[in-house]
Amino acid sequence: MNDEASVQAVDTGAATHAFDAFLRDDALLKVRDLSVRYRRGGKIFVAVDGVSFDVAPGETLGLVGESGSGKTTIGRALLKLLPKADTRVDGHVEYDGLNLADLSASDLRAIRSKLQMIFQDPISSFNPRRKVQDIVGEGLEIQGIRKAERLERVDRALNDVGMSRTMVEGRRPHQFSGGQCQRIAIARALAVGPELIVCDEPVASLDVSVQAHVINLLQDIRQKRNLALIFISHDLAVVRNVSDRVAVLYMGKIVETGTGDAIYQRPAHPYTRMLLEAVPVPDASRKIVPSATPTQASSRSAPPSGCRFRLRCPRAQAICAGEEPKLTAMPYGQYAACHFPHDEPAPGMKTAEQS
Repeated sequence: MNDEASVQAVDTGAATHAFDAFLRDDALLKVRDLSVRYRRGGKIFVAVDGVSFDVAPGETLGLVGESGSGKTTIGRALLKLLPKADTRVDGHVEYDGLNLADLSASDLRAIRSKLQMIFQDPISSFNPRRKVQDIVGEGLEIQGIRKAERLERVDRALNDVGMSRTMVEGRRPHQFSGGQCQRIAIARALAVGPELIVCDEPVASLDVSVQAHVINLLQDIRQKRNLALIFISHDLAVVRNVSDRVAVLYMGKIVETGTGDAIYQRPAHPYTRMLLEAVPVPDASRKIVPSATPTQASSRSAPPSGCRFRLRCPRAQAICAGEEPKLTAMPYGQYAACHFPHDEPAPGMKTAEQS
């Protein structure tokens, strides 16, 4: 049995609905009905199930959700970095008019420089025996770029992240702090001239002050180079500061998506509200009644019928068990997959009409 056949295809039953109007034909990256399934110990685990979104040139899309929601799997699937054994990826991923699934290994290598990834733990993604300037220029060396041009582009990438070749020359990754290593990882991605970068929890392991510096750095670089970013995080507060649009994931599905203002001011899905309530707020007088229970999470190998969030949702009714909700337009611009969405502002949030 080959690797592809080892995981049986499962029909997602993706239907055409109002959310289709939210997807754009002129996007740099188009993702349609992306599904990822693993076989582990004789069971099939659904990591991503029928996810669709797009990213325009120069735009930042935030993917947010709890651990295990499928965020990182989506990022790796887009760049074809998932292990082939016992893994099945279905759906359509198109970059700049090219269907990535149809590309040969050599064709994929040719456009790899346009699609880059920044990992959560930069040090583990480095070869500890190589010097930093060689790590930053490794992709250029693979492309066959002449040494003089390679050095020039390494210098430019390091300067863009607030470093220099003089600062890193002769040194190896273990000689730098966590924040500096993340800047080196960003420089490595920038050196090859990407158009889209997947940022996988790039600040999760950093101190708060360093997080702010890296986030500001990414924002500056995005504007300077007109980069598109997919920013993956479990922290809604971080995602809000960097994203033009936000997609909230739960158990491999998008449950709410829209602009940052719509998501934060009037979150429609109870799960989105639960994530917002988990963001620390320096206000001892603020009292919040939890909108969802943190327990009773479902198995990824046997998700519940209907809405996957219903076992944790205080608004769940009979229809939630019998019918899976589709992403539907909400009055304030976002789309939510909920039979009984919220319509009131988020706790403690002033909307434009209240200001």
